[in-house]
Amino acid sequence: MSTTPPPRSTPSTGVRPPGAERAEEDGAFGWLRALGPRGRSAFAGAFGGYALDSYDYFTLPLSMVALAAHFGLDSGRTGLFTTVTLVVSAVGGAAAGVLADRVGRVRALMITMITYAVFTVACGFAPDYGTLLVFRALQGLGFGGEWAVGAVLVAEYASARHRGRTLGAVQSAWAVGWALAAVVYTLVFSFAGDDLAWRVMFWTGALPALFVVWLRRRVHDAPAATAAREQDPRRGSFAAIFRPDRDGVPGLLRTTLFASLLSTGVQGGYYTLATWVPTYLKTERGLSVVGTGGYLALLISGAFLGYLTGGRLTDRLGRRGNIWLFALLSAVCVLVYANLPHGADTLLLVLGFPLGFCMSAIFSGFGSYLSELYPTAVRGTGQGFTYNTGRAVGAVFPTLVGFLADGWGVGGALVFGALGYGLAALALLGLPETRGTDLA
Repeated sequence: MSTTPPPRSTPSTGVRPPGAERAEEDGAFGWLRALGPRGRSAFAGAFGGYALDSYDYFTLPLSMVALAAHFGLDSGRTGLFTTVTLVVSAVGGAAAGVLADRVGRVRALMITMITYAVFTVACGFAPDYGTLLVFRALQGLGFGGEWAVGAVLVAEYASARHRGRTLGAVQSAWAVGWALAAVVYTLVFSFAGDDLAWRVMFWTGALPALFVVWLRRRVHDAPAATAAREQDPRRGSFAAIFRPDRDGVPGLLRTTLFASLLSTGVQGGYYTLATWVPTYLKTERGLSVVGTGGYLALLISGAFLGYLTGGRLTDRLGRRGNIWLFALLSAVCVLVYANLPHGADTLLLVLGFPLGFCMSAIFSGFGSYLSELYPTAVRGTGQGFTYNTGRAVGAVFPTLVGFLADGWGVGGALVFGALGYGLAALALLGLPETRGTDLA
């Protein structure tokens, strides 16, 4: 017979044993619990804002064929819509970053959302090509700032241990907004004529204005980061992010240059695909509206899982390791996808999933990586500038594809997007690994 006494129950003292807090943060949603109540509200605000940002962006690529027919545009002038949006977004992103450092993350977030909502709706009323181009450019002012501001807001609530997957989850909102736009596109273009349908798509871009009301009441800046930012005289300073090393004191110039180059490569590749794949499917593959929607559904599903997987790998492999891996895989996927023989539509469908997965997983580390590269006082400024400079320079890629498409076909020209991923891989050589960095 055993002489071991039975285990005694320990009375609850209200104090958690060592390691309990860490155990609570484990599991599939430990990163979300670790944010705390205010952090989860900030996450919801950034996630919703970015999803609606994505929705408003994709109203254009999905309507591009109808727009080109309505205004009688060639591929070059059609591609200019995307280029103008992304170039102006650099100005909007840089301005939003400065605002985030000077007036706060949440206030800047609301300003960007109202801006892109107003001008997306205005696009639906455009009477001619020139007016539409101007409205789309102004939409870029808000579009450029939303992600950078929202990413900084959440990064300052997230722990170093979970920051990669937390920001990866925010990034996944892009796929949610893309999917919503694809659903609305399928419905609108199925029930309305093309000349009206593209206008309706833009009018639905008013949704973000309603979300701002909730955002204003429920979301607040991280207190510790706010205190650190307000006490630093450098806050919101462009000069600070371009300061070179001087007198033995490290500056941020090298970081800013290489981070901008990294962003240019990744976004050049991404926006080439996001802009031209719907047109490629309709014009060169001859798919109907519903058929195109089906192919996009698989591409978007891959993108959503790619964001979540890339966020987790960012914490495991490091920021640089995740980008290295998916830059290579994205380039390979683009080359294969764009060169499939005609008649291989089933294979085209299947390959849409890994294409969406890889080109999205590479983005998952951006929110955490760029936030960790800059100190609190200029975090919004640095992230807003580098991310959106990448958008502006990367915007050249879709326009080049548009002009090349007239001679090479859209499928052949898409290969140009693979060069962007090679550029991103090279840019990493000038940047440090930042995994485990604590943010004030």
